Amino acid sequence: MPYLPIAVGPLTPRTPPIKILNFHQHKVSFSTHFPNYTYFFNPQKSSHEAILYKGGNAATSEPRLLGTTENQLGIRKWLESQGHEYIVSDSKEGADSDFQKHIVDAEILITTPFHPGYLTADLIAKAKNLKLCVTAGVGSDHIDLNAAVKSGIQVLEVSGSNVVSVAEHVMMSILLLVRNFVPAHEMIERGDWMVSDIARNAFDLEGKVVGTIGAGRIGYRVLQRLIPFDCKELLYYDYAPLPEAAAKAVNARRVEDLKEFVSQCDVVTVNCPLHEGTLGLVNTELLKHFKKGSWLVNTARGAICDKDAVAAALASGHLNGYAGDVWNVQPAPKDHVLRTAKNVLGGGNGMVPHYSGTTLDAQARYASGTKSIIENYLSNKAQEPQNIIVGIGKYETKAYGQR
Repeated sequence: MPYLPIAVGPLTPRTPPIKILNFHQHKVSFSTHFPNYTYFFNPQKSSHEAILYKGGNAATSEPRLLGTTENQLGIRKWLESQGHEYIVSDSKEGADSDFQKHIVDAEILITTPFHPGYLTADLIAKAKNLKLCVTAGVGSDHIDLNAAVKSGIQVLEVSGSNVVSVAEHVMMSILLLVRNFVPAHEMIERGDWMVSDIARNAFDLEGKVVGTIGAGRIGYRVLQRLIPFDCKELLYYDYAPLPEAAAKAVNARRVEDLKEFVSQCDVVTVNCPLHEGTLGLVNTELLKHFKKGSWLVNTARGAICDKDAVAAALASGHLNGYAGDVWNVQPAPKDHVLRTAKNVLGGGNGMVPHYSGTTLDAQARYASGTKSIIENYLSNKAQEPQNIIVGIGKYETKAYGQR
């Protein structure tokens, strides 16, 4: 399968106790992918503080919302029992934020893709004690990975923790666009009933050509889930071909030219990491090559698709729909163009908050995986190879554009 990192040896020993900074929903020093955690470990004891997204009443009443500042990935007692400081907060923007205040002496940073603490090269330069960054979830584009390589900071994520969750969300998004579900439900809420207004833009998925940009852990699972729908053809665009047996199992054909790929698809779904090579990948120029009336789904990263170009393509009728849960800025501003963008018939918008990979099932997996990564680090044990994005001074994956 594409995007699989290679193995590395044990991590460098460290001396406890340390300071963990969590930029998610609770006072822990780490930041994750969805509820966004930012954890820092510091060689000294200090006050507990965490940077995470606030879970509010929902987190108070539902303890399985582990990716929040309230429930703190469920690891506070475990860390504090070993004498480590666990800082959790949702404050991550600006020089006065908890994130920037505590990153200077943190040893471990935990973040999430859902409320990420953006670790820039400038912040890395100030983080003299930082040794390990953990993404509680999948996707570490909120970290300047090149700067991490140069500084000898390791970057790990909980690979596979939410791939099923996201793949299922992709399938839901495809169906709600193709079947024109959102306008139909809005009609019912308004108390109206005009079947023809909905049916004129509702189609079957059967017989359509569906393609994924990226055929890694998520993209491949999307292809698997498309099989029962009897699509005309399944396509994929990726820098590397699938193993022959894997491609045969889903009967998917690789198209090496991106413009040629999108020109053949009725539905395009984006399932690739964000890096220099995919930033703004779906732009005005590429959208010209999409089939007129096609649908686009993006649950990867918002910045892969140019928001203004997508909105314009919807308004012109070139795109019939756009759905996903990722935004170029998170939380998305109230006036973000993709909150209200519509197709020529007033539908075609399936956008939601970034939650596809943070179901309660996924949170249990990425919380457990985060604890395992930290436990391995503290006990100087080898990490699971598939979780390592940046080892000591080098990349251990090709998923972020390293070729």
